[in-house]
Amino acid sequence: MDSIIVVPAHCAGPADQIRLGPGETLAFGRSPQPTATTAAARPGRRLTIAHHGVSRTAGDITATGTFWTLSNRSAQQTYVVENPEGAGEHIKVAPRRVDAPVPFEFSRVVLPAADELLSFDVCAPRHDYFDPAQPPSGIAAYGDTTTLAFPLDRGKRYFQVLAALCEPRLRGAPHAPLPTVDQVAERLRPHWPAAGRASVQWNIDYLAVKLRLKQPPESADAGPRLNGKKESLVSLALRFDLVREADLAPLDRTPAR
Repeated sequence: MDSIIVVPAHCAGPADQIRLGPGETLAFGRSPQPTATTAAARPGRRLTIAHHGVSRTAGDITATGTFWTLSNRSAQQTYVVENPEGAGEHIKVAPRRVDAPVPFEFSRVVLPAADELLSFDVCAPRHDYFDPAQPPSGIAAYGDTTTLAFPLDRGKRYFQVLAALCEPRLRGAPHAPLPTVDQVAERLRPHWPAAGRASVQWNIDYLAVKLRLKQPPESADAGPRLNGKKESLVSLALRFDLVREADLAPLDRTPAR
């Protein structure tokens, strides 16, 4: 699985996203140039932000196994990395800071640029865990971490989308038609006011990659276009109990005012 997925501003779809594997680096800026830091990156791994207020080489993003780091090459500007789902949670990356670790699964990198703020998103879908069967007596007792087959966080919006998709069949109608994207957005709107067709569809696309139903577009093994994406997601989720009836309870709660 990819370590991180970079979603540029005005991204039109998965083909415009940039995927990085462990150890790969992406330079970003007005006209980013290859540097010694980006030597490990594949040719052309640059994100151009065409704005006169952004440095030519503003910074670097480096993927690790399960998280990513941000290097700020600006001599004056502090960058902010927000957690869009964290009610204001954020970290600051000071000028010239190298390899600041970012702990969020979903992140928004905010760059001050002249008289406005520019941003792009970064996702870190990979989760690794220690194998509970291994003894906890010191680091030497542990082997390699275990890559979770279905790395889902029940507190994230993508899980709410998956639960809403599974809801009709979990409510006792195993052959019920799946809700449309618009119906899912309407179901989630009391808890997620910004829910709309585009945001729900983005989460469905993200789930397809996260659960390995669809390879990234640039993969040599990407295969044909995935048809019936919602049906495939729901079938997988119910077959392996990724979503249970108890997971529907948050959908029925009255949101706090």
